[in-house]
Amino acid sequence: MEVARADRRPNDAWSVMERFYAAEAEYVAAGGYGKADYGQVAAHLDPEVVLYQAPGLPFTGTGAWRGRDGMERFLAVFSETWESMEFLEQEHWGDGNTVVVRNRVRFRARATGREVEALILQLITVRDGRMLECRPFYWDPAAVTEACATSTGA
Repeated sequence: MEVARADRRPNDAWSVMERFYAAEAEYVAAGGYGKADYGQVAAHLDPEVVLYQAPGLPFTGTGAWRGRDGMERFLAVFSETWESMEFLEQEHWGDGNTVVVRNRVRFRARATGREVEALILQLITVRDGRMLECRPFYWDPAAVTEACATSTGA
């Protein structure tokens, strides 16, 4: 159940993630690494942040991105992959330091111009008002990868 904004603490997990999602979308839209101000994103990250990405996605890399520098490297790859991202729906459960977020997001691939709507479930932990850990789970990773594919492998 969503708690009214006025009743929430500014550093609870969902409040932190709302601010992070807005900064992330702005960063990607501005072109990402070398073109956008990463400081707005980094402000929402714990110095020991870890992002765990599932294998097989075009932006997975090593699977674990550690620290603010690691997140910046991840977002560099992510913003090379995606031209835009639009949050269409968000639901969340949890309170305090942990939240589960169901996002329906529309991405547009930079290399192909194709759009894909993705359902992503994220398990997120925050500490002291900043994201500490994020574990995203993509409902259809094949559709995400296909949107980015520049050839069909015929």
